[in-house]
Amino acid sequence: MTTTETKTRTITLTGRPPVKIRDEQWPTIAEASGDSYRGNDYARRSQALHQGECDKYTLKVRQHADGRALVYGILDAAISAWNAPAGGEDFRGGELLDKGLDIAVAIRRVGESCNLPDSIIRECIADLPAVELE
Repeated sequence: MTTTETKTRTITLTGRPPVKIRDEQWPTIAEASGDSYRGNDYARRSQALHQGECDKYTLKVRQHADGRALVYGILDAAISAWNAPAGGEDFRGGELLDKGLDIAVAIRRVGESCNLPDSIIRECIADLPAVELE
């Protein structure tokens, strides 16, 4: 018999203790990510990311079958030659939403509190499941 391990993760929330979840119980329903590199040279971008010269951004939404949602963001700030944040500090934050609360509003709130670019916030909101209208 093969045993399968359930992948768990700890998610940092803003203003409250972190939460630990099982991935299969909290599937991702929307996400956006990117970085601060502004050129179009793929090799140079890869090098800059590898050397820690760019900020990296992640914004993600996971939802439980009972309707609760986790919205969380990460700013992984670039480092300088002295191994200190160049543009600011790393930041992780998020919110646990009760069923029925506005996820898009929470995405904006979390994205702004993590100092993520507006383009990442908009992309994550646009990645939410479509609302069916009659």
